[in-house]
Amino acid sequence: MDVAHTAVWVSDLEESRAFFVDTLGLDEHRSYTRNGIDNVVVGGERAAIQLRTEPGREVPPERRDRMDHLALSVADVDGLCERLEAAGHDVFRRPETAEDLDVRIAFVRAPDGYAVEFVERL
Repeated sequence: MDVAHTAVWVSDLEESRAFFVDTLGLDEHRSYTRNGIDNVVVGGERAAIQLRTEPGREVPPERRDRMDHLALSVADVDGLCERLEAAGHDVFRRPETAEDLDVRIAFVRAPDGYAVEFVERL
């Protein structure tokens, strides 16, 4: 298992992209829209930051300093989710294939309530 990315809500996607890419020098890995949410993924060789915004919706002040989720790369998302459920953890988004991203993903709640995404590259 390895850290894949951390996702954060941003109020201005282009301003945030410019900060991380143009100012800090991170690479822009990809940008895409999924489920009405615009995303830009920036980072280095081993980990990334997923910048997220929902067009037409302002990021509430109480969410501006919070991450959206932590993502971990795994070899078998289905098997991991079975083990997590057997141990009593809340797998709130069952494993599914995101064909446009060539991954299989699932989400679980960590003990403090934040989301952890598991990403299996296909």
